[in-house]
Amino acid sequence: MTGKESTGLVPVLRIDFPRAERLGRGKIALLENIRETGSISAAGRAMDMSYRRAWLLVSALNDMFKEDAVLSQRGGKQGGGAVVTSFGEELIRRFRAMEEKAEAALAGELAWLESNRNPHTTRAGDPVTDPAQRS
Repeated sequence: MTGKESTGLVPVLRIDFPRAERLGRGKIALLENIRETGSISAAGRAMDMSYRRAWLLVSALNDMFKEDAVLSQRGGKQGGGAVVTSFGEELIRRFRAMEEKAEAALAGELAWLESNRNPHTTRAGDPVTDPAQRS
C-alpha cells in the first residue's frame, strides 16, 4: 500500500487462508518480479532472498489455488525460466486492488493516528536520541 504519501503510516494487507497459508505483499511482489525478470532466481535475488526461498514461495502460491500462478521450465539449452500465468496476473491485479480499497477505507483513521502519533519516536518505536532529529 502507498499510505506513506498521505500519512506516513502504512497499512499492510495479508489474507490468512485455512491450513496456515497466507497471501501478502511479499508473495505478490515476488510474482511481479518474476513477471519482470522471467526467472524465479532473479526475482528472488531482486528481493534479497535465496532461490530456495523464492521457489518455496512460488510452490506455496501454486498450491494455494486451483490454477498455478507461475509456470517454470528447467534449465537446458534455453536456460530455463518462469512465467506468471494469466491467473497469476489476475491475482496480482486483484490483490493490488484490495490494497487500494483498504487504504481508501482507512484514510481517515490513518490520518487521525498520524495526527496523534509521537513525532519523537523512530519507525521501530525507539525514542529519537539525537536532538537534531526532533521536530
